[in-house]
Amino acid sequence: MAKKSKKYAAAEKAIPEGEVAPIEAMKVVKEISTANFDETVTADFRLGIDTRQADQQLRGMISLPNGSGKDVRVAVFAEGEAARAAEEAGADIVGTDVLTEQINKGEFNFDAAVATPDQMGKVGRLGKVLGPRGLMPNPKLGTVTNDVAKAIADLKGGKVEYRADRYGIVHVILGKASFTPEALAENYGAVYDEILRMKPSAAKGKYVKSIAVSSTMSPGIAVDSTVTRAYTEGAA
Repeated sequence: MAKKSKKYAAAEKAIPEGEVAPIEAMKVVKEISTANFDETVTADFRLGIDTRQADQQLRGMISLPNGSGKDVRVAVFAEGEAARAAEEAGADIVGTDVLTEQINKGEFNFDAAVATPDQMGKVGRLGKVLGPRGLMPNPKLGTVTNDVAKAIADLKGGKVEYRADRYGIVHVILGKASFTPEALAENYGAVYDEILRMKPSAAKGKYVKSIAVSSTMSPGIAVDSTVTRAYTEGAA
């Protein structure tokens, strides 16, 4: 086992025992995020679902009220007028043939992908490569659309994907350590509300088992999962 750094050990000591209110967790994560770069803050929601079952999968997109703080590079599979609209909307890479060539070379210079419906025949052939990387355009997520400008604006404006992995854990970006605790708590609340709203009807037993927030270089902080409103307020 790798030896813990002095900073990491100090961060562990600063973490309160037990679960804390969301706003308190955000204050702590900011306090212990001492790297020489703006660390990304994330939340892990451990859910009581079995994603091996088709009726217990959980996936979608959520707009963070305060953005993600991340500079998202968007690629668009489109041709003709749609390609021109994508370029005007600020897409970083545009053109199905151009993207296909880059991907076949192993180049992935983008963080999210959008496609117009008429290009999905070609994009589908790249599914085995794009799928495992979470880059496959999906109509349910709004990334297969004729309105490419809106999709680009959503992605660059702080719309993030959430998806339960095979262990039933949803790992979601909440923002940056430079955000205020209130901004991080508001983003957390938006994500948690969405996860509660999208609870699979087939899920049995306790739905939300545990929640933890952390930054890129910090240990996790346990969050009180019973707090489902007034996310920016401390414990009574």
